[in-house]
Amino acid sequence: MLRSDARLRIRAVVATAKPIDQAEVLLEALPYIRRFAGTTVVIKYGGHAMTDDELKQAFARDIVLLKYVGIHPVVVHGGGPQIDRMLSDLNISSTFVRGMRVTDPATMKVVEMVLAGQINGEIVSLINTAGGKAVGFSGKDGSLIVARRIAAKPSGDLGQVGEVIGVNPELVRALQAQDFIPVIAPVAASPEGESLNINADIAAGKIAEALEAEKLLLLTDVEGIKDATGELIRTLSTSEARRLVADGVINKGMIPKVDCCLEALRGGVKKVHVIDGRVRHAVLLELFTDQGVGTEVRRDGPAGDVTVKRAASVRSRR
Repeated sequence: MLRSDARLRIRAVVATAKPIDQAEVLLEALPYIRRFAGTTVVIKYGGHAMTDDELKQAFARDIVLLKYVGIHPVVVHGGGPQIDRMLSDLNISSTFVRGMRVTDPATMKVVEMVLAGQINGEIVSLINTAGGKAVGFSGKDGSLIVARRIAAKPSGDLGQVGEVIGVNPELVRALQAQDFIPVIAPVAASPEGESLNINADIAAGKIAEALEAEKLLLLTDVEGIKDATGELIRTLSTSEARRLVADGVINKGMIPKVDCCLEALRGGVKKVHVIDGRVRHAVLLELFTDQGVGTEVRRDGPAGDVTVKRAASVRSRR
């Protein structure tokens, strides 16, 4: 659930819906639209936002609006729950090691079918219906993502699960030049041509690095990153993020997402956002409002200062 300050703020705008309120929203968004026009924003799309019909349509409209105000969105999507359902329907058992799906050849065929076929096509259709020009493909197309198998460890062999060793962004750049919206399934190929399953967060981060993206947005099923008291952190520096991981405050499934954030920032992405995909129009609210709906992770300041801003504060993201 949203914390009370953000929830009340959003409800106030929706409840009144007067012209003056709508004008205020547009005026608040204007500096951000001006700041980000012409830049690339990579959005990792996953979680509940991909399973709720209303949220799916809202997400598609958000992506189209970004394009129309001059921002270049690139969508990288997951699909774990959908893969689980298909594996169950086909009576294929699924096991996990360190939270990652063990991908044998039979599972890999299902992964590719669901991600590169079913889900990718649905997202493309939703964006196009909302007025955009989306093109869907996987990381195998144009050798966009080149990967190798993750080496077997004592805890187990993951099979056809890959780690990214290279990204060739020419296909994405060519589509952007023609005003298309790329929608990418995180399936890659090894140099030998083997299909590999790639974690969607990692794929999005590596693509954002290769495109020198202004921002990387990770849609999740939580509010964002929280401190030791459970309070949402609005803005978080890289050094503070590392400290929170070391102290165990950031734990479990949030650790790989934070690792993805830090890696993307090291690779040149300017800012990374972990946002609540359960909120309608979360992408727009995070990019174009002062308060946002998640956690912004950014590099330490020039003097190496540690920056943590709690939920009650208003961020300056211009």
